[in-house]
Amino acid sequence: MKRLPALLRILAFVCLLAFLISPTSFAPLLSMAAQGNGPVIYERQSLWVLALQHLGIVFAATIVASAIAVAMAIFVTRRSGTELLPLARSVVNIGQTFPPVAVLALAVPATGFGVVPTFLALFLYAMLPIFENTLTGLSTLPRDVQEAAKGVGMTGTQRLFSVELPLCLPLILAGIRVAVVISLSTATIGSTVAAPTLGEVIIAGLQSNNFAYVLQGAVVVAMMAVLIHDALYALERRLSAIRSA
Repeated sequence: MKRLPALLRILAFVCLLAFLISPTSFAPLLSMAAQGNGPVIYERQSLWVLALQHLGIVFAATIVASAIAVAMAIFVTRRSGTELLPLARSVVNIGQTFPPVAVLALAVPATGFGVVPTFLALFLYAMLPIFENTLTGLSTLPRDVQEAAKGVGMTGTQRLFSVELPLCLPLILAGIRVAVVISLSTATIGSTVAAPTLGEVIIAGLQSNNFAYVLQGAVVVAMMAVLIHDALYALERRLSAIRSA
C-alpha cells in the first residue's frame, strides 16, 4: 500500500470526517445503491460512535499485542531465552492458524457475546507481525554499535532501552502498522457476536439487501485503514530518517 499524496490525504480525511459527522449530507451520492425506496443512510446507530468504538477495539488489541509481542522478542534475543524461540514462534503463530471466525466461535462460549471475543481475535492476529519485526530488528543490529555501547560501560538494560529498541523502532512500528490495518478490516466480523463495530452496518445491508449500507460501512473502514496506514508509514519514515542522521 503506497502513501497518498498530501492533498489527497487531507481531502480523504475531511470527507471521512464529514461523512461520519453528517452522513445524511451524502445521501444523494448513495441513493442509487439503495434497494427500492429503502433507507439510504444507516441510522440505527450513529456512524461516528460506531467508528470510534471500532477504532477503540482495534487500538486496544494492538496495544496489548504490541506490549506482549515486543516483550517476547526481547526475551528470546537474550542469552537466557534463546532456546525458547521456537516456542515463542509457535505461540504467535496461533492467531494465523485459526481464521477469525473460528476464534470468535471458540471464544464466545467462554467469554460471552460482545467486545471480548473480538478483542481476542484481533489480539491473536496482531501478535505475529509485531513479534517477527521486533525479532528481526533486535537480531540484525550492527555489532559495532553493540560493542560501542558495551565499551562506554552500559549495562544490558541500558543498552536495550538506550540503543537497541530506539534503533529497532522503525521496524517495530512497521509491524504495528501491518497489525492495525489487518485488525481494522478483521474487526468488522465482530458484529456477528454483538461487538459494536462498523461491521454492524455491513451486516444490516446484507440482511436487508441494501447495498447503500454495505457500501458506506465498507468505504468508512477502507478509508480509515488507508489513512492510519499512511500516518504510521510517515512516522516510520521519519524515525528511520532520524536514525540515519
